[in-house]
Amino acid sequence: MSRSRAVVEELLRRIVAGDPEKTAELYAEDADWRLDWPEDEHDRPATPWITHRTGRAGAAAHYRDLAAHHVPGQDGTRIERILVDGDDAVVRGEIRQTARSTGRPYRAGFALHLTVRNGLVVRHHVYEDSLAVARAFAP
Repeated sequence: MSRSRAVVEELLRRIVAGDPEKTAELYAEDADWRLDWPEDEHDRPATPWITHRTGRAGAAAHYRDLAAHHVPGQDGTRIERILVDGDDAVVRGEIRQTARSTGRPYRAGFALHLTVRNGLVVRHHVYEDSLAVARAFAP
């Protein structure tokens, strides 16, 4: 197994375990974090986890915000495939969550592009069905 794949698989295990600080340990201090979401929608009150971030502290904040805005135990994110090419990996799957503020469940396809160097994630770019998420959180 490649080093990059091992780091990606460990990252996914930590995300599922739900400990933001432990998950963030796998990110470099200067990790580049981007989400494919309309710029004018970033930092809106209903979805504060959807914003550009940097580094380990930004990763921890993301996972804390994500947990705070979803119903615990009502998730079932499914990983369909992990593709690895050197330092780069793409994780393809479907997010299944329930919005805490509205009680609406949603499913959103996603692709996560990660780059791993020296055992740490240095790039975290997410491409997801932002419309499904927005609808779940709309008042």
